[in-house]
Amino acid sequence: MDILNIKAAFDNKTIKEIAITSAAAVEKALELAFQTHKAVDERLPKYEIIKIFQKLIHLMTAQKDTIMEIAAQEGGKPWVDTKIEVDRAIHGIHIAINKIETLSGTQIPMGHTRSSENRLAFTTMEPRGVVLAISAFNHPVNLIVHQVIPAIAAGCPVIIKPASTTPLSCLNLINLLYNAGLPKKFCQVLITTREDAEKLVSDKRISFFSFIGSGEVGWKLRSMTAPGVHCTLEHGGAAPVIVEKDANIETMIPSLLKGGYYHAGQVCVSVQRVYVHKSIMDDVLKKFIPEVEKLIVGDPLDKNTEVGPLIAPKEVDRVEQWVNEAVQSGGKILCGGKRISDTLYEPTIILNPDKDAKVSTQEIFGPVVCFYSYSLLDDAIKRANTLPYSFQSSIFTQNIKKASHAAKKLKAEAVMINDHTAFRVDWMPFGGSEQSGLGTGGIGYSIKDMSKEKLMVINLS
Repeated sequence: MDILNIKAAFDNKTIKEIAITSAAAVEKALELAFQTHKAVDERLPKYEIIKIFQKLIHLMTAQKDTIMEIAAQEGGKPWVDTKIEVDRAIHGIHIAINKIETLSGTQIPMGHTRSSENRLAFTTMEPRGVVLAISAFNHPVNLIVHQVIPAIAAGCPVIIKPASTTPLSCLNLINLLYNAGLPKKFCQVLITTREDAEKLVSDKRISFFSFIGSGEVGWKLRSMTAPGVHCTLEHGGAAPVIVEKDANIETMIPSLLKGGYYHAGQVCVSVQRVYVHKSIMDDVLKKFIPEVEKLIVGDPLDKNTEVGPLIAPKEVDRVEQWVNEAVQSGGKILCGGKRISDTLYEPTIILNPDKDAKVSTQEIFGPVVCFYSYSLLDDAIKRANTLPYSFQSSIFTQNIKKASHAAKKLKAEAVMINDHTAFRVDWMPFGGSEQSGLGTGGIGYSIKDMSKEKLMVINLS
């Protein structure tokens, strides 16, 4: 039996060893999910799903500290931020309940032509089919909620493959779902090899594929899906921020600090490229650098920690290499710039790295923020738009015309005005395009995507 060794992100010590699902068990799980969807008369009624979700909310609330400890230890997100994540996850289930209560079809007008007279037509919503969800490490509780709960709410059997670095949070959450009354056939966790995961993705019994993770992996897997499979991909980018000369610097600094260094920058929409008008660059940096230097880096289980570890030592190596490359090509380190340990990296600021450096062109996914100066707003927008990503961006300005102008011209699916790029609430649409992803996330949006409309036409003649 193959074993997966789960290590703590902070000290790399083994937390637990779990068995990897065999190929035979993967096939058995997929067939069970497929047959469960086919058994139309055995689908869970909405009121039962709501009852299960209400019980799950109760269980998660009662066991919040345990959920937080598991997530912080395996994923490395600081305790204070893990608490926010778990609270969001619980609220996400409330959102799903509300969506179940309002999801409906529509009436289709008839009688406008002779051929359509004496007919009544309407649509109803039904589950799309088996959902396969492959998740990421950086929000090990909330991402599972975002992928699993909408599928169950839509009535779809779901198979979830958590990230290999953070499977314990997923296993714990799904066990709570079972304890809340969900029959196991409606949700199965698989800890698979890459090869078995690819077989799942390409299987024609899958109707909906949900992926959160790297673009390289996501686009490859999407190309393997069977004809007709619906798909959402959530990748990342190199989120740009524009700071105009009339920006309120005092209120902006805490926002940039959170957006850039939350979860050590391991967020798909973390603040990465900050374009600051040259007339205020010195003032911005004078206020921003001391705040970055004060950030407490360390053990995520320590409630004082503000920046935790990267998910694996190899990621510290990568960030270190990218920062060194940026310096060699002309970037200036204003603070940080060094590893603290095999798992920790200093919160770092780089001034004017080369436009072709990795820190300027690829997603850092680490505690590094780059600053660039500009003179004209349209020039900053043009530079922000140069990369093949389109996710979230932001502009800080007190001028509504400038804000509106930037919102129209920035290549992004969402533009934040006087807020950082990592802002999100779980009921809003969330997703990227181009290399940043495909489709729209958000609890309600996912429930709708995992459902399909069926038309009924009644001849009353």
